[in-house]
Amino acid sequence: MSVSQASGLDGLVPDLTRPHRTAGLAATVLSIAGRTVRKYLRTPELVVFAFMGSAVFMLLFRYVMAGSIHMGQVRYVDFLVPGFVMTSVLVTGTGVATAVADDIEQGVFDRFRSLPVPRIGLALGRVIGDTTIIAVTLAATAALGFLVGFHLHGTIAQGLLAYGLCIAFGFAFLWVFACLGLYAGSPQGAQGLSFIAYIPMFFSSAFVRPATLPSWARALAEHQPVTFMVNAVRSLAFGNASPAGLAHTTGYWTVWALVWTAGIILVFAPLAARRYRRVD
Repeated sequence: MSVSQASGLDGLVPDLTRPHRTAGLAATVLSIAGRTVRKYLRTPELVVFAFMGSAVFMLLFRYVMAGSIHMGQVRYVDFLVPGFVMTSVLVTGTGVATAVADDIEQGVFDRFRSLPVPRIGLALGRVIGDTTIIAVTLAATAALGFLVGFHLHGTIAQGLLAYGLCIAFGFAFLWVFACLGLYAGSPQGAQGLSFIAYIPMFFSSAFVRPATLPSWARALAEHQPVTFMVNAVRSLAFGNASPAGLAHTTGYWTVWALVWTAGIILVFAPLAARRYRRVD
């Protein structure tokens, strides 16, 4: 901003000019991601409540429903925990949709959009910051799984790869939740819309084998992305796909899970970035 003498006036008035340079994409992403993480650090109850929601579901299935679910030679806890860890990203993501809508209502987006920064960087930074928090909650959920009796049958490398896949899946679904928050219009509306995520979570292979579901539910469970992602994580946790009762190899499930992940990002990331520019 420069200052010039106003003609006919006694004082100085600012000469507002458009900046010649803008912040780079990397700087914008790091700044917004850092802000998002700091917000969680200042209000840790947001992370705690998200983890508690996942923990309650896991304990419910592990100790209340496990007795009526039989998996043959496979212990149900070993079947359950990989699927539960993966789908916990959906439980955590419901809070992200509400947080995005709250930022709109509080005018945070208006302040961001007034800055000379790349608009895609604002959306990407938010998602990367939330992905960092999801990585933490995934680790906590996995630790709880070990505490309730889960055994990793694959190698440590396979376990770490499964964890990395869960983070990648979380990154993809966060774009979906960001869109829900951007289009909802209010935090309450975003919270209601985000419960849509529970449909693919429960109608999947996360908690039971799809073959045990009714025919109409089986068709849904077998042809939606959460099942491919769960099967990839579960087959890595078991060391191979056979003990998990899967018809295809670990490589098959992993490749298709990554294809679904890329597809979700390619569809919802542009939608979120476009809406970010136009949201009121």
